[in-house]
Amino acid sequence: MDFKDYYKILGIDKNATADEIKKAYRKLALKYHPDKNPNNKAAEEKFKEINEANEVLSDTEKKKKYDELGENWNQYRQQGRPEDNFDWSKWTSQQQGQSGSYYGQDTFGSEGDFSSFFESLFGGGGFSRRSNVKMKGQDYSAEIELSLEDAYHGSTRRIEVNGKTLQMKLKPGVKNGQVLRIKERGGPGMNGGTKGDIYLTIIIPPHPHFERKEDDIYCDVPVQLYTAILGGKQLIITLKGNIRIDIPAGTDNGKVMRLKGLGMPKFGKADEFGDLYAKVQIMLPKNLTEKEISLFKELSQLRNK
Repeated sequence: MDFKDYYKILGIDKNATADEIKKAYRKLALKYHPDKNPNNKAAEEKFKEINEANEVLSDTEKKKKYDELGENWNQYRQQGRPEDNFDWSKWTSQQQGQSGSYYGQDTFGSEGDFSSFFESLFGGGGFSRRSNVKMKGQDYSAEIELSLEDAYHGSTRRIEVNGKTLQMKLKPGVKNGQVLRIKERGGPGMNGGTKGDIYLTIIIPPHPHFERKEDDIYCDVPVQLYTAILGGKQLIITLKGNIRIDIPAGTDNGKVMRLKGLGMPKFGKADEFGDLYAKVQIMLPKNLTEKEISLFKELSQLRNK
């Protein structure tokens, strides 16, 4: 009779917590469940093996007994002694009338559900096995691409997930890379369990004019040289619409002006916005006339006196 490494079967460390054991079991049980692998004998055997490992490791007393056996078994092997001569009887007992249960799985009703290793260690006469235990359905994932404008105003999109078409209403302010959970629109549950979820990843490509940093927006604003020197009004394009702002006289190239509340909407928060940071880019005049050149020379002479 071979020793079964239940930790290896579930893919976990010996020091795994109860929650880690539960998560590892659920993931594997969903993968190898007979409903997902019809007429697959290998998957059925793997499912039984996973159930057996969980039956032991999720039960404090069984886990303690198993760990004690494992320590002695490993010590026996490290001594180079024949594995066939290990005294299994020292570690086995028939615990008639003892009951156990599985966490979140369907089980098979026959006595052959457990291996001879399990039966030898824990006995097999009286485990109460629940059938038709509810399991959550499979989760699905999808991506959806939005423009920055659509992310600002909010949008409605149709997406196709696992052959199903869904209409999604996206709130203003979604971010690039943000993952939205759509509850119970995934795969069907097993034995009356709830449906899985859909995890929707938002993709927002770079914008030609605006740069987004969290809820704030950054952009360059071209300003004529004369406006920068003398001051005046300047048209600025924002996601909310075009506006005119005051450019103070003597504004330097590269000056950043903060326009409060003209950034992105804060996702899930009504009437809250980030800010817009507009960086002045002074535009030098081109194709000057002779008179303009003459005036600039005159100004230069005045400045150099």
